[in-house]
Amino acid sequence: MDHVDRILEQWRSERPDLDPSPMAVIGRLSRVTAKVDAELSTTFKKHSIDGSTFDVLATLRRQGPPFQLTPAELAAEAMITTGAVAQRLNRLESAGLIRRRPDPEDGRGKLVDLTEQGQALVDRVLPDHLETEHRLLQDLTDAERAALAALLARLDL
Repeated sequence: MDHVDRILEQWRSERPDLDPSPMAVIGRLSRVTAKVDAELSTTFKKHSIDGSTFDVLATLRRQGPPFQLTPAELAAEAMITTGAVAQRLNRLESAGLIRRRPDPEDGRGKLVDLTEQGQALVDRVLPDHLETEHRLLQDLTDAERAALAALLARLDL
């Protein structure tokens, strides 16, 4: 019996008129998310970055050459708001990790390019990032990982 099971038992006892079963999933997802975030944060700190920096750089890097997107595309691909993208891009441009330039196809638009320095950084961090994720999932078989990934994809909240 884990912490979430105890919570469910308590609610069943205190409010037998309600079905607390969603807490079995949501509670565990919340606990897992907190653990994953903490572990990934530790990994990123080893490289003197944070998760949001990695997210933007990795999103650009996985596009392939020429490693560029518009700010709106970057927001959609990285699943963040356009306001958050602007703040992150200011920081990353100051650090020399990305470059913003006019979009030749849209006179009012901009393109965000990953610099060589940004690519080198994300390429250094990615193996450690994946090692951390593998370690976090080591107690699951390949089939269990695939099943869990498929179930979570169905939620797509």
